[in-house]
Amino acid sequence: MGSLKARARNVMRAAAGVASLALMAVLAGCDNNPWPSDAAATNTFFTSVQERSPRHLDPTASYWNNETPYTYSIYEPLYGYHYLKRPFTLVPKTAAEVVKPIYLDKDGKILPEDAPGERIAESVYEVPIKKGVLYQPHPAFAKDEQGNYRYHALKAGELGPKRSPLEFEHQGTRELVADDFVYALRRHATTRITAPIYGLFSEYVVGLKEYGPLIKAEDAKLRKGLAPTDMDKPFLDFRKFEMSGVTAPDKHLLRIRIKGKYPQWNYWMAMTFLAPIPWEADAFYAQKGMAANGLTLDVWPVGTGPFMMTEYVQDRRHVLARNPNYRGEPYPCDGMPGDKEAGLLADCGKKTPFIDKVVFTIDKEKVPREAKFKQGFYDTPVVERTDTGLEYIVQAKDSEDVKREFDYKGFQLPKFIDTNSYFIAFNMLDPVIGDMGTAAEKLKKKKLRQAIAIVIDWEEWSRIFPMDAGEAAMGPLPGGLFGSRHGTPEGINPVTHKLVNGEAQRRSIEEAQQLLIEAGYPGGRDAQSGQPLVLNYDYYSAPTPETKSRLDWTVKQFAKIGLQLEVRATDNNQFQDKVRKGKHQIFWLGWLADYPDAENFLFLLYGPNGKTKADGENTSNYESVEFDKLYNQLKQLDDGPEKQVVIDKMVKIAQEDTPWTWGYFPFASSAYQAWVHNAKPAVMIRDGLRYYRVDAAERVRRTADWNKAIWWPLIGGLLAIALVVWGAVRSFKKRERLNARGELLA
Repeated sequence: MGSLKARARNVMRAAAGVASLALMAVLAGCDNNPWPSDAAATNTFFTSVQERSPRHLDPTASYWNNETPYTYSIYEPLYGYHYLKRPFTLVPKTAAEVVKPIYLDKDGKILPEDAPGERIAESVYEVPIKKGVLYQPHPAFAKDEQGNYRYHALKAGELGPKRSPLEFEHQGTRELVADDFVYALRRHATTRITAPIYGLFSEYVVGLKEYGPLIKAEDAKLRKGLAPTDMDKPFLDFRKFEMSGVTAPDKHLLRIRIKGKYPQWNYWMAMTFLAPIPWEADAFYAQKGMAANGLTLDVWPVGTGPFMMTEYVQDRRHVLARNPNYRGEPYPCDGMPGDKEAGLLADCGKKTPFIDKVVFTIDKEKVPREAKFKQGFYDTPVVERTDTGLEYIVQAKDSEDVKREFDYKGFQLPKFIDTNSYFIAFNMLDPVIGDMGTAAEKLKKKKLRQAIAIVIDWEEWSRIFPMDAGEAAMGPLPGGLFGSRHGTPEGINPVTHKLVNGEAQRRSIEEAQQLLIEAGYPGGRDAQSGQPLVLNYDYYSAPTPETKSRLDWTVKQFAKIGLQLEVRATDNNQFQDKVRKGKHQIFWLGWLADYPDAENFLFLLYGPNGKTKADGENTSNYESVEFDKLYNQLKQLDDGPEKQVVIDKMVKIAQEDTPWTWGYFPFASSAYQAWVHNAKPAVMIRDGLRYYRVDAAERVRRTADWNKAIWWPLIGGLLAIALVVWGAVRSFKKRERLNARGELLA
């Protein structure tokens, strides 16, 4: 009998243990917060990254959109853009002022500011550098009592397991000087890393083209005897190799010499390609074992900006923290009409940044990322994109319940037109649809392209796909740029639209069919052979449920006039390989402006910039003698009436030739929580994190309200556990009372 009681007690203990574990699991499940319990109360900005970790944070190599939240927060180029003003206005960052170039003729004599471009042999930019600007703390600057660098000559084993600059005992800093920009510009000639802008810069910066072979030869000497795969490479010190086009006449004066007249150079000085690079950082990271431990500029940048990288977990998490050496540039006091009413001037004159830390979590899946934002755990879903807000706007339009929820939570969903575009275009080297053959054949192919441009109804696209919506484009230039006629009667494309009662109206299917007849394809069939015309559509993404509807829509557009479209969807790498070889025919493409100038869009149609022939950005391989001639004039013109005339002529030529179907200018929209202040997103504004302000107390209050524990599942679960335990004990006792023949004992 004692044994029976002992077994019963053991069963009850086991059941109680199971119940306790279940209770703990249920209680743990009541807290859905992905952060530590006190994180919401801190001055931290939480967001996600929908792709992988950035590939390059080295400013010489970095060119991808997903890298910009880090690079523009850590580095400071010479210039930036005014955070609030539109059109975008250059303002000084590390430069003391935005300067005008000094124009020189071929004899070195100074020319007036309004000198014609053909007389200008050289543009000289003399940029004063702000004094007292300090780099972030970093071991590369640390010196001992004798003034020697502590960590520039590490011996074998001294590095140890260190994988972060913060793990070094001593940190240092120094003042930013003009030579840091000289070093950075020379460094574009490197063969050590990807340098995507070297080709373009070498066409303009005096001496840079000749500097490239010199550096390549010097690098070969340094790496002689090393395996190509060797991660440890001797320090390539660009201070040792002079280059005439970039110099520092004074400690705080930078001189850059540009060939001819190139007004767009000002915009390049607002990009991190011209961020300063201290030679000490290059020397520090060149030491043995550094690369193997992930200690490189690609992972741990060294800058003068408001933030510094303090945590880097590949494909999981990145953290930026306030740079303690940052001087604190003031928040702007002027902006656009409506900015004051929107509260965007409330922090006028206060020192930035306002937040202490930015936490980026790699969150590739859309559903959990969206859920965390709606629960208040992300202050914005992502930083680097300006299209995420459209999803929430569409959800609110589709459901009154959702709209009430969003209104109650106070989500900020600004919507605007930005400086980017998406379009379907033609490969002009293609024998069927391109600009090939005799004059008569070229005319027929142009009419084929024009017919297609009419029937692809981009206005309908925005109605059917509201999360990818925008305004139908009439040409290559979105609004907000000098020279753009977008949204005006003068800007209407006469090939695809006509003006009806003051509104742009797409031309009819009948007009497109007539063009198709003139092109030799009545009803979509070859007039001579009677065979249907089958065209190929290259799309740089594999067909998924999300993309299939868009691909189906495109096929239907061509079918309106009897044309058959074969979709050739691939991944981006395969697509890039195909266009480099000129094997594409009709394709989808998008473009985000590097800088707010018409030239940065029109160069996509410049003949010498052809993708197949020159590996440039002219993916349609469009060539027009007149267009190219005007483009070369455009590059030398400042904003003004003369530039407007040239732009109008170029746009008209392109509209007539129709190398693109023009597509649409997508709406930009971001999503922010109500407690985030000073949010005014734009593609050109890459350093927005320094301006954001978070009301942490409001975040705590709202997230607590939105994520209250629901107790009835817990109570129900406990009752269910109790029933299970009771049943188990009852069954055990009954089983113990059975004899060997299965009879119940008294």
